Amino acid sequence: MYDAGPQAAGAVRALKELARERPDELELFEGFTDAELDGWAVAVPEEVRVVLREIGGLETEDHEYRFGPRGREVFADGCWTLGETDFGEGSLIVGVGGAVWGPVVAVNPWGADPDVTVEAPDFTGWLAGFAERLADGVPDRPRGRFSAPATATVELAERAALAQGGNPELATLPHDGDPELAALVGRGDSLTDLVDLHGLPGYPCAVDWEPYFSTFHHTADTGSSEVQFQIVGDGRALLLRSVVSGDFLGRAVRRHRVPADAARRAVVELRSLAAEFPDLVALEAGCADSVMDGWALPVPEEVRGLLREIGGVAIAGLPTLRLLPGAPEHTVDPELHRMLGGDGAYWPLARISYGRGHALAQIRIDPATGRWGYVVSVPGDGEKLREYPELALLAESLPDLLLTFARLARRAAAGPDFAARMARDTRWLFPNTGEPWPRPAPVGEWAGSADPLLAAATELPDGTHAADLRAVPIPSDLCFYRAAGWPYAARLERLHFAAAGQLAAAVPVRG
Repeated sequence: MYDAGPQAAGAVRALKELARERPDELELFEGFTDAELDGWAVAVPEEVRVVLREIGGLETEDHEYRFGPRGREVFADGCWTLGETDFGEGSLIVGVGGAVWGPVVAVNPWGADPDVTVEAPDFTGWLAGFAERLADGVPDRPRGRFSAPATATVELAERAALAQGGNPELATLPHDGDPELAALVGRGDSLTDLVDLHGLPGYPCAVDWEPYFSTFHHTADTGSSEVQFQIVGDGRALLLRSVVSGDFLGRAVRRHRVPADAARRAVVELRSLAAEFPDLVALEAGCADSVMDGWALPVPEEVRGLLREIGGVAIAGLPTLRLLPGAPEHTVDPELHRMLGGDGAYWPLARISYGRGHALAQIRIDPATGRWGYVVSVPGDGEKLREYPELALLAESLPDLLLTFARLARRAAAGPDFAARMARDTRWLFPNTGEPWPRPAPVGEWAGSADPLLAAATELPDGTHAADLRAVPIPSDLCFYRAAGWPYAARLERLHFAAAGQLAAAVPVRG
């Protein structure tokens, strides 16, 4: 391990000398006693104590850095915030809790050129470099001379699963799963990227990364997106999570891949839950192929395999899923039915109540091919939908939705208040309850697109706004009326879904 003790002592001496020589340019803050250091929530290694006994922080004309908590400030998320960068737009953080403090990372997620730079591998090395730059009259932060990528945590988790010999549908991924990194990200999150802080090519090291939200497209809300950053694994990795709030998504995400045998897995897991927790999970009987053959629309084999086994799912805390036709919850107002596409375009699943409102969860069906696709939730009040067109994307398919419910139920069963936990973890079933917003674009923006799905959307009537749902998080909220280009007084004529829900569009009333 790198011994920073001599370097730490040298940095302290250099800073004290600079403070004596240039008192108008540098102020050093009082250090901490060992008793104070012993009382901190994180361990303070000896090489860091060498600094903190003498210096508790510093202030120059351009920067102020504090090396430990005073008053109510606390260590959080595996790091300590040394100070702000770029006039308060960013933060300089250092990893804490390990055998050394480090690395030191500057995170500035805002503006046209987001910046994440690993400035030094440890605190004392960073401080020595700071003292050297200050002595040379170069107070600015160091810029990256090297670079390293950030990686989607979902990809890391799936690589690890592939390396362990599972999930053959992941065969296109590199076989380089890292068990240590996989343990840090768990299942992964579509809006969270990871920076591997071991083996960087050099310092300072810029990170190839950008947030998932965009501040370049105005919404009808006040943008309040943020980036949550966390150093994990005692300095092994940096997690960067985009919290998209009041802004639109700015780039595609890496979604969890739906297993090829998702229907089979959903049946097995739901039956297991129903057997273990009969008071919390109940299943209704499926139906025979002869019954499905009499339905008004074709049922693909992958859906038949599920419906033969399960006709309904009741999980405490969730609205009951009625997978077979004829349930009273599936009754749809004729005008809403027209706005949703009419017969053969969707398959109702559940009535979802939220406050005084309700929504209809449904599978979108491609009338041309009979394909059963994405699961969405649309407000059940036709007048409200007409004035405020919106929907929520819930899953890529019915098996995907059932697998999600099963996973959440398994987790909730491990703790108290099962129903409350399930209700809290699935607020996204109702539209516009806090999930990311894909940007509804005027379809004219896709003129000349090489993507057949986008190109076909340009044939929709003028004023139509649409969103490509193939690479957005699940769940997501698609709020057409929050796009700056959607006229304030516009009313919805109908919702249009292409390719079984992969693209969703709002067609306004003409005139």
